Order: sequence, then structure tokens, then C-alpha cells
Amino acid sequence: METSGIIEDKQAVYIRSLGGAETVTGSKHLLCTPELNVLIDCGLFQGIKSLREKNWETLPVDPATIGALILTHAHLDHCGYIPLLVKNGYRGKIYMSEPTRDLTEIILRDSAKLQEEDADRANRHGYSKHHPAKPLYTTADVESALYFFETVTIGKEYSLNSNISFQFYPAGHILGACSVRLSCYHKTILFSGDIGRYHSELLPAPQHPQQADIVFMESTYGDRLHDHTDSGQEMAYLINDTIFRGGNILIPCFAVGRAQDVVHILYQLKSKKNIPAPLPVFLDSPMASSASKALLKYPDWTTISEQECRQMFSGITINQDYERTKKIIKQKGDKIILAASGMLTGGRVLEYLKHYITDQKNTIIIIGYQAEGTRGRALLNQAFEIKIHGQYYPVRAKVKEIGDLSAHADQAELLKWLKDFKPAPPNVYLVHGEPGAQEALRVKIRTELGIDAVILKRDVPVLLFRVG
Repeated sequence: METSGIIEDKQAVYIRSLGGAETVTGSKHLLCTPELNVLIDCGLFQGIKSLREKNWETLPVDPATIGALILTHAHLDHCGYIPLLVKNGYRGKIYMSEPTRDLTEIILRDSAKLQEEDADRANRHGYSKHHPAKPLYTTADVESALYFFETVTIGKEYSLNSNISFQFYPAGHILGACSVRLSCYHKTILFSGDIGRYHSELLPAPQHPQQADIVFMESTYGDRLHDHTDSGQEMAYLINDTIFRGGNILIPCFAVGRAQDVVHILYQLKSKKNIPAPLPVFLDSPMASSASKALLKYPDWTTISEQECRQMFSGITINQDYERTKKIIKQKGDKIILAASGMLTGGRVLEYLKHYITDQKNTIIIIGYQAEGTRGRALLNQAFEIKIHGQYYPVRAKVKEIGDLSAHADQAELLKWLKDFKPAPPNVYLVHGEPGAQEALRVKIRTELGIDAVILKRDVPVLLFRVG
């Protein structure tokens, strides 16, 4: 297979997914055209070891042959590979919305810092098979990548060359998340990015243009309907039940998106006296703290007022000091802890998990998607023990999931999103989903819309059309 990234057929426009195909992580979709190769997203693989190891593999395309990178949003599985792409030769611009620019910088700095700390810990304690253990990339690599960032305005058309332009539409997934419409040789191609909820806690519903010739859409929850019970009331019940048992509540949160949603829910529950107002709430994530400030900076991207946004953080203790984490763990009395990462793959949440998972009085509330191979997925699958930093911990705490807090559209919402195109797009390709979810959605799309959707495979080029 040709790997240079240069098209052999000079009249062909094709897609080549380097990640985010038949899996939910590592999103990298390369649109190859006669004049310019455009990469949509540049994320890290997460989850099971065989996926994480792909981050260390040489990209099958020379980064120097990619002319432009368009970023849909700031989550690590969409932006986390950017420092490596630049380190290995990419020199084009990286286009994104203004909130995405701020959040991506936060996430990449945190990612590099965690990798450096993990490598250092592995070297000190000798539990890595690599000697010495090294980070995938460093904070210096992140600094180099920031130079190529360029922000764009929602709804404005941006030209990449005489035949290709693009435009952003709000996707509702997290602050700043967008779908990308490309006008490419007189064809309209839409990349959905991650599609948000139609009734979000803080964000408006996803939008897209009325018409598209080719659509690449995510399928994370293509086989699932979210529980539409009142997530606030469900959370209130779990919190009050845990307090009655004299325990602590640990909520692993994605620092960008879910943490802010949960803070807003807790603010409302306390305001309505559905949970005790004096109950301490700790947001123990420097990244979540920084990401929360973006809500105040970009009020036009949210559905709540700036005043309410400020008020919802008034009753939260934000911790940025790792030494204080130990004191919070030892603090007596009931409390709620929000900490990253949301899939329990790393971060400070693991320190809390070590102490809370073994006590049956405590409750772990799982929200958001849990990728295959993560500790979060293991807990949802009723694992009897969890491995953290080389040691096993028995699972005795109550583990509960609140599904309606997911940032991803479920099957019904994905179908609504697709049905809103007028007319229906003739070509639909499914990305960003596990095989079972993608097949279920493919069948639904065929049954309800009469479209034969195609499930993209990783690194298998697919011809879209020919020019001229």
C-alpha cells in the first residue's frame, strides 16, 4: 500500500482513516485530494494495550505531506497526537475554534506532564519493561506545536486553496466542539466530529448544514439509547444514600465537559435542597479548573448566563495541589470528589480510587463513555478487582452509572442528526465507534433512511470521487 500520503491517481479524492476507524479513539481522518491533503483531527489511541501501543508506531503517512489539519474539538482522542505530528515534520496550520484552542493547550500540556510523571515513576519503581521509560512526547513538544494553532470563527468560510474551503458548525459535544463542512471540488463533505446531546446541561443542540454529498459521522453509541430518567434526581438519590451509609462519593470526570456539567447539576441540587447544602464538594483536577474558566470566557457558547456560571462554582473547593489531595482523602466526614480522568486511565482520580474502592460505604458514579480496556469499563462490567500502579485493589464500593450524562448522542439522536439533512446525504461513512455499535447503526440507517452506510476500516483508502 502507498504510504507517502501523495495520491498516485492525480484525479482522485479519497479518505484514509489513520485512527478512529472501528474504534472510538485515535481519530485521524486524512482527506487526500489532487492538490492538498487535509487531516481531520489528530488524536491519541486510548483503552486496551494493543490500541495504546499504536501511539508509538510510525504514522503510515509522512506528516510533511499533510497540508492542513482541522481540529473538531479538544478531547485527547482527537487532539492528543498533535505534538508528535509536528515533531515528525508537520508544518501546516492547525485550525480550530477559539474555545478549542484554549482547551487543547490545557489538555496537551496536561497530557505531556502526566506522561513525563508516569515515565519518571516507572523508572523510580522499576515497573516498566522499557529501560529507561520515556514519555510519548514532552512539554517542549507541546510548546512547539502551539506555534501552528490558528483560530477560526463559527459560520465563516475559510479557503485552503482555490478548490477547497471549510466552515465550522457547533456540534454540542463540549465547549468549542464543531462539525466541519468542506467544499471540495464542488462537492460538500461533512465531518461530524463528536455529536453532542439535543438536551445538554450547558450547551446548545448540535447543528449542521442542510445538505451534504458525503458525511462522515461518529457512531460511539450507535447501539444504545441513553437512560432518559432525570440525571439530577438520580445523582441526588445516590449521594443521599451514600451519606446515609457514611461514605464518600467519587465521580471520575472528563476534565473538559463532564466536570463542568456535574458542577452545574450539584449547584442545582444544593439550590433546591435536594442534597445537603453544607456537603463538601472538591474539584481535584488542575485541568478541569482551567477548563472551567473557559466557560466564563466564552459565554456565547453556553446556554446559561455568565452569572449562573460564576455561581455554580461558588460552592466548590478547587484543588490544584497534589499534596492537598492526600489531605482531602484523609479528611473525615462525607464529601463528593470530582477528579479526572473520566475513564480512570490516569490522573488524580486514581489516588482517590485506591482509597475508596475497597470500602463498601463509598459510591463510584460513572458518567460518560468508557472505552474498552479502561478501568471505567472494567467497573461497569462488575470487575471484582482493579489494578492501579502495579497493585490490585478489591472492588467493594458501590459502582453506579448515570447514562444520561454522556456527552455523545445516542442511537436515536444520531438518527435525528442524520435525518435533519434535506435531502438525505447519498454517501454516509461511519467512524469513531466499536464494531458492534457501528453495525447496529449501519443497519438502522439502512432500515430508516434507505442509505447504505459504509463502516470505514483503519488505513484502508476509500475512493470518494474523481475530479473532472
